[in-house]
Formats: sequence, structure tokens, C-alpha cells
Amino acid sequence: MTSAPQTPRPAQTFLAFDFGRKRTGVASGNRLLRSATPLTTVAAEGDARFDRIAALIREWQPDALVIGVPFHPDGAEHENTRLARRFGRQLHGRFRLPVHEVDERYSTTEVLSAGARDADAAAAALLLEQYFHEQDLKETR
Repeated sequence: MTSAPQTPRPAQTFLAFDFGRKRTGVASGNRLLRSATPLTTVAAEGDARFDRIAALIREWQPDALVIGVPFHPDGAEHENTRLARRFGRQLHGRFRLPVHEVDERYSTTEVLSAGARDADAAAAALLLEQYFHEQDLKETR
């Protein structure tokens, strides 16, 4: 008996990252529920950062990753835009998971105004929920 070829299932579980040079916020989320939860902030750089992220990926087993990419208010790129995209390429290269970008303008400001205790992790959760919203819009078009 032969089975029909299976189409790959869409990514359902995610880890999201609010990249910073010294601290990176991390959140987890589920596409079915379209919700995200702040997890932690990785306060490390270089390989130490990736060691902590590897442990989180082993623990949460995400299907895909989401990163926030910063821009100037007018949409222009700057140095942190380049660094965030480099971080995304490193994540993909190290963990072989799809990496999706979202515009992170004002995410930290928004979570701070809402009273977040860990602004980095809360911003990562906000970015992931933004990604879910953007995907919903694409699917309804």
C-alpha cells in the first residue's frame, strides 16, 4: 500500500526573540492559539548567548523562530537592523529552523507603557503576536 505524499505541516510552535547587543528577550507561542508568553531574557553575548538559546530550543522544540528587526521611525535601516538580521541568519545556520522577521518599531516602548517587568521578554511576546496577526491578514487576502 502506498501513501499519498504528505505536505509539510505549517509551523505551529514558535520561539520569538527581541534581539539586543547585551540582552535578548525570548517568548514562546502557539499559532493555533495565536498567543505568546514571555519566557526569559538572555543576558549574554557571543557563544554564551547561543548556548542559552540552544537550551531553550531543546526545551520548547519550536517549529520556527521569529525575530524583531528594528528600523528608524521613517522605515530606514540602521546598524541594529543589520545586527538583528545577522542574528537571524546565525539562528537559522545553527538550528536549521525557519526564521521569520517582524518590524519591531516601538515594541519595547509599548510593553514598558503597559507595565512589563521584563521588557525584553515581553517585547518578544508582542513581536510573536504581531507575527501571528500578520499571518492571519495574509491568509484572509
